[in-house]
Amino acid sequence: MKELLRPARLAPGARVAVVAPSGPVPEQRLQAGLDVLRGWDLDPVTAPHVLDRHGTFDYLAGTDADRAADFQAAWCDPSVDAVLCARGGYGVQRMVDLLDWEALRAAGPKLLVGFSDITALHEAFAVRLGLVTLHGPMAAGVDFVKNARAQEHLKATLFAPETVRTIASGGTALVPGRARGVVLGGCLCLLAAELGTSHARHSARGGLLCLEDVGEETYRLDRYLTQLLRAGWLDGVRGVLLGSWERCDAYDRVRALLVDRLGGLGVPVVEEFGFGHCDGALTIPFGVAAELDADTGTLTLDEPALR
Repeated sequence: MKELLRPARLAPGARVAVVAPSGPVPEQRLQAGLDVLRGWDLDPVTAPHVLDRHGTFDYLAGTDADRAADFQAAWCDPSVDAVLCARGGYGVQRMVDLLDWEALRAAGPKLLVGFSDITALHEAFAVRLGLVTLHGPMAAGVDFVKNARAQEHLKATLFAPETVRTIASGGTALVPGRARGVVLGGCLCLLAAELGTSHARHSARGGLLCLEDVGEETYRLDRYLTQLLRAGWLDGVRGVLLGSWERCDAYDRVRALLVDRLGGLGVPVVEEFGFGHCDGALTIPFGVAAELDADTGTLTLDEPALR
């Protein structure tokens, strides 16, 4: 697995576009998130359809065509330095095939930030554009609006990435050891759903795989992991970082499943690494080479996430 191209860090005054490629966005939380970004001396602009709601499927932020058009226009706008997703939910897989990937590539490297359903875009950006992306808090997310740790870790990554080259999670080893590889991953159910599509990696070989999920029963987590195992997608993975399992079953039950499905890979596995759907979620860069030390619960990047 190759390292990906690192976009440039942000500087005060940078323009950032906030888009809604997935679920509908609460206006009050969006305004609070925009205020946070302005407090960082950024210039946030919102996409035209960021507050839309689909007329038939109210779990979507507007039509597929409008969500795709907003994303493409934001990315291709030369005045925009970063595209921040407002929230996750569901919907990226419905709009990702409508994007003009040649136009996105021609627009040059810039920053993409998001998590959860945005996993499908992380994969597509790795495969189609070869770009480092940030798995981090979203502009209208509860964690971003209300949690200082989530805000400060994302801010440091955006403005001073050399200060967060070592991400210390406080996590503990499920399987001890050290491993080197390229960081990738995201929401478990999305990685399973992306299998076989043209926008996703063929495998996690050579990678340090980050996994988390939300609101899933244990048997469903079992099914996703088993699907990845049966497809050979986990063959050659170098290490695994486990984030949050918010609103899933009791963690003891989830943990037993993670040991059962991942313990036989023969690679270091660290749990409770502090990313995903949890309070104070850390920002994890995807596409950079790093070393995982499961015993100390640290991920050390070879280079800062951004140039």
